[in-house]
Amino acid sequence: MLDPRLLRSFVAIADFGHFTRAADRLGMTQSTISQHLGRLEEIAGHALIDRAARPVRATVMGERLLGHARRILQLDAEAQALLRDPAGTAAISIGLPEDLATLTMAHGLARFASVSSRTRLDVVTGLSRDLASRYRQGEFDIVVVKEEQAAADCRASFPEPLGWFGAARGKEGAGRDGNGEVERRDPLPLVTFPAGGLYRDTMFRELEAAGRRWYVAFSGSSLQSVLAAVSAGMGISLLPLAVTSGAGLQRLEGLGEAAPMVVSLYAREEQAPIGDLVGMISAVLEKR
Repeated sequence: MLDPRLLRSFVAIADFGHFTRAADRLGMTQSTISQHLGRLEEIAGHALIDRAARPVRATVMGERLLGHARRILQLDAEAQALLRDPAGTAAISIGLPEDLATLTMAHGLARFASVSSRTRLDVVTGLSRDLASRYRQGEFDIVVVKEEQAAADCRASFPEPLGWFGAARGKEGAGRDGNGEVERRDPLPLVTFPAGGLYRDTMFRELEAAGRRWYVAFSGSSLQSVLAAVSAGMGISLLPLAVTSGAGLQRLEGLGEAAPMVVSLYAREEQAPIGDLVGMISAVLEKR
């Protein structure tokens, strides 16, 4: 590998046509720059500068090397500049339930990132129970989860009202079948999230307490798939009120009121930049 220091001396000599001027330009002695050229010529196995010429100039082999030397030095300068640039070197990991990774939340994160270029935000979405477990294991710096009750180390919490929803009335192919409206069927067809989802367990518990029979008609791993299945009339579901607007659903009043859940925010530190992010995320959640 060619030492960039040797190449820099060689290029300076070729550019200035003089050892002394090249040495002055690089801030070194003439003896040092001559030693650099000698070592490079030893590595190359050829004379690279015609010392007898006035001014001195590159030999034929030196001319072949000169263009490559300039590119190597340019890449070296770019690599050093890259290593001096701290952008994206400090990662903050954030866990969010899928339905909270909204456009409003994304805009808030984008504003934060634009102010602090050194910080890289690594955002993961998933089920609340899995996110909470991974936070306790140290995988996240900040996590937002939905739970029945906030823990003592919660930084902020917000109520999450729930409601029973089915397909909007009068929607073709939705909400009705030969046995009447879907919520009147026995057993009730349910649209759920996968096992481990909080709404799923709460849904089962509420229906069992009411003495209703049920079965899972559709299980979707994403909020979008669950909303689509309910809108299509595949079954009913217990959902946060905040996610149902414009989804083609109708709230069902005959199944009772489900107790609200809590949206809880946890963070490992209070100091900036994590503390600043906690404030921003809290402000977004409070306006939901």
